[in-house]
Amino acid sequence: MPQHNLPGLLIAAPASGSGKTSLTLGLMAAYRRRGLRIAPFKVGPDYIDPGHHAAVCGRPSNNLDSWFCSQKQVRETFAAACCGAQLAIVEGVMGLFDGVSGDSEAGSSAQIAKWLGLPVLLVVDARSQARSFAALVKGFCAFDPQLQIAGVIANRVGSQRHAQLLREAVESTPGLPPLLGCLPHREEITLPERHLGLVTAAELAGEQVEKLADWVEQQLDLDQLQQLATSRVQAKTAVAGGRVEKRVRIGIARDRAFCFYYPENLALLERAGAELVEFSPLHDEQLPDDLAGLYLGGGYPELYAEQLAQNTGLRRQILQLAESGLPVYAECGGFMYLCQAIDGQSMCAVFPAVAKMLAKRRALGYRQVELTADSILGPAGTRVRGHEFHYSEVEIPTAIERCYRLSRRCGTQLGVEGYRHKNVLGSYVHLHFGSNPQVAESFVNFCSTIKTELYPTDK
Repeated sequence: MPQHNLPGLLIAAPASGSGKTSLTLGLMAAYRRRGLRIAPFKVGPDYIDPGHHAAVCGRPSNNLDSWFCSQKQVRETFAAACCGAQLAIVEGVMGLFDGVSGDSEAGSSAQIAKWLGLPVLLVVDARSQARSFAALVKGFCAFDPQLQIAGVIANRVGSQRHAQLLREAVESTPGLPPLLGCLPHREEITLPERHLGLVTAAELAGEQVEKLADWVEQQLDLDQLQQLATSRVQAKTAVAGGRVEKRVRIGIARDRAFCFYYPENLALLERAGAELVEFSPLHDEQLPDDLAGLYLGGGYPELYAEQLAQNTGLRRQILQLAESGLPVYAECGGFMYLCQAIDGQSMCAVFPAVAKMLAKRRALGYRQVELTADSILGPAGTRVRGHEFHYSEVEIPTAIERCYRLSRRCGTQLGVEGYRHKNVLGSYVHLHFGSNPQVAESFVNFCSTIKTELYPTDK
């Protein structure tokens, strides 16, 4: 297969809230204005930022997570997702060196940068700093000499005088990477947030993205940044052939209420023989024809609960198919949709429970899942990794079977979860199929097996 090294950049920061996402989206939009094909990525388990990347770049944004996947898998994901692109832009997670523990680089943006040979652009919130800005940058550069910090960008700069002080501080300190630009504070480009983080891509106005592109273009030398880009990974080039026979049609809930999916999950399902057919629980009155399974991802069903409740025809159809044995896999928001209600608004009633939104976060963190019984995702003993993040709770009756043994990344046991009714499996955990690709194969195989029972007239 023909290959070439794709130039790339990783956008990192000393801490969350420094401006990584704003800078990343601004760069993506600015380079797209120039006609470049951008391959977007996000370090870590987040699914909101990748949605924004995809909307700006016109192609899926893949997660690069070293707890979900091995170094080999991360490199392969990067190489495959760079196919046809001219520049890779990777948004980091939290602070540059923050990961799954305090004593190693595991799970950090720094680790991903070193695995892929990506230069780091360090964006620093420069508010209330002058010469101390240089001291902070020097500390980050010295912390891990194996990491290539190619340049620094100052964010939230208050004035031209402030920018001059920052430049003097960096230029007078030996051994620092260049200060590539000073981004002024602009209240009008602040990205709106809600309880799970930023608003979704579908809700972010196009004008906001254009303002971010203007903000970046006016202050940064895009040619200079592109010249800094490099990587040690060869991007795969598409070749003819190799198409997978599609054995089953699986419905994917996709709209403003359900939009949290790991792209690799969908790719692995397709590789296993699934034809993925999107539908909208908000707008479609019926499911697509001849579905052999459903995948209901996460999102914000609580924000659209009234509209979901009003779509009674689709809710009843999902309940009827679930009772007839249709395989359904539902995560977080999709799981809530299968309950009787969300904050008093009627849902599908597959599970005899109600979902309630809470004022405080209910759960956050990586999860290790072990199947305790044979299920639509594989046999008992199957292990797969995921992430949990929600502000709601669901109290499921003890009569409903639990199929997951759940633990934290560190091994602390969290009890049982993974609720099953017939061939329906619901959970708060967003699984990453890349941590165990056999899960996708098992789901497609299960749907294929059950298909003849659902559609006995098929030939």
